[in-house]
Amino acid sequence: MKPARRLSVATAAALAGALVLVLTGCGSSGSGSDDDSAGAGLSVGSAYMPQPVSDSMAAGFLVITNKGAAGDVLTRVTSSVAGEVTVHKTVGQTMEEAERLDIPAHGELVLRSGGDHLMFEQLKRKPREGEKISVQLHFAKTSPITVEMPVKSATYNPKTGH
Repeated sequence: MKPARRLSVATAAALAGALVLVLTGCGSSGSGSDDDSAGAGLSVGSAYMPQPVSDSMAAGFLVITNKGAAGDVLTRVTSSVAGEVTVHKTVGQTMEEAERLDIPAHGELVLRSGGDHLMFEQLKRKPREGEKISVQLHFAKTSPITVEMPVKSATYNPKTGH
């Protein structure tokens, strides 16, 4: 297990400045494909990636809903568009990489702007608005789920919040 990377407030602020247009909002209004066929009661919706302003990194947001009686854990995320996809937790004013995020039984894991989110690092190419990016979510108990994440405008701000 690699140690969690922590960003200082200044570094996080610099990243936020570079991604200010990217990290503008969250929501569920027509913002992604839902996968209700996932095993163990997991489904994914409200997925989207704002068009990156950077050539090397992008953010991603989605909601994993667990209708099952047992919790699960998001352990890893992969995508062919990035060298690495990391999950970040926002703690106070600090963003830090998380090894795993819990998905409670009969609950949700919400990855949203200003909170926990995905970071696509070492982009192999810059996704453009209108494309769909394939993302694989890996869990402790459930088989991987592939999500087609639409790329929205850099200023996209869903109408309904999480």
